Amino acid sequence: MDMPLRDKVTIGTLLQKKRDGRKFSVLTCYDHTSARIMEEAGIDSLLVGDTYAEVCLGHSTTLPATVELLVTLAEAVRRGAPTAYLIGDMPYLSYQVCPMEAIRNAGLFMARAGCDCVKVEADRRLLPTVEAMTAATIPVMVHLGLLPQSIQRTGGYKIQGKRAPDAVRIIEDAKMMEDAGAVALLLEAVPTEVAERITRSTSLPVVGIASGPKCDGQVVVMHDMLGFGGGHPPKSVKKYADLHGQILAAFRAFAQEVVEEKFPAPEHATRMSVEESRELERILLQSSAARVDVRGQ
Repeated sequence: MDMPLRDKVTIGTLLQKKRDGRKFSVLTCYDHTSARIMEEAGIDSLLVGDTYAEVCLGHSTTLPATVELLVTLAEAVRRGAPTAYLIGDMPYLSYQVCPMEAIRNAGLFMARAGCDCVKVEADRRLLPTVEAMTAATIPVMVHLGLLPQSIQRTGGYKIQGKRAPDAVRIIEDAKMMEDAGAVALLLEAVPTEVAERITRSTSLPVVGIASGPKCDGQVVVMHDMLGFGGGHPPKSVKKYADLHGQILAAFRAFAQEVVEEKFPAPEHATRMSVEESRELERILLQSSAARVDVRGQ
């Protein structure tokens, strides 16, 4: 077994980075192969997100993701990235129904998949659930601002907290979640001023997505930053590669070489020895002669 490239990243690691003023990186991840590459690259934290439903399954929202699906993906990611801080994204209706169900489902992410925490999209209305999960020893990252699981209620993917009263509510919710025992916060699509105020006022690590540069960490969807398509990428996401173009070119080249009989190359073909080839011909000839005799009788 390969030795880990670094010490295990824990919530203590992220807290120390915050105290030292050092930023940390977070990427979504849904498979073992990508996880191994991210581990090698030194990505601090991986999020097994319900965005899998959009970017990998082709749904228009994250809502169809299930607990069983995401736990299975998280198991694969953990095997690929044993030292990363692993966040399990709790899908729609896996924690909203009642605190006991939230604890039970979160326990699958922790015990089966080896996650370091679970993430829930919440505001003050789910405060009792966050408190109950914390009391049950479940480390909870609370997702504030734009809540993709609630877009049917909010009318789509829109910036949250642009008006002062809305910003105040998000800031208050962040404080409430800290008091409820959350281990970290994630802010999605809130103005920079709001994200900076929350980040400076809390001792918790704060991860931002489309919320400006002042958060302690930044998360993006892997497919978005690789130019791989799918989902609803924020305008602020930088494409670090154009894998769509590269993969498209590779697929086209493969199809063309098959048509032109250039693939597979003859020199890569597996061949029998001369002796075995002759033996095969002898056996086939005997078999053919035997069939002719049977028909003639």
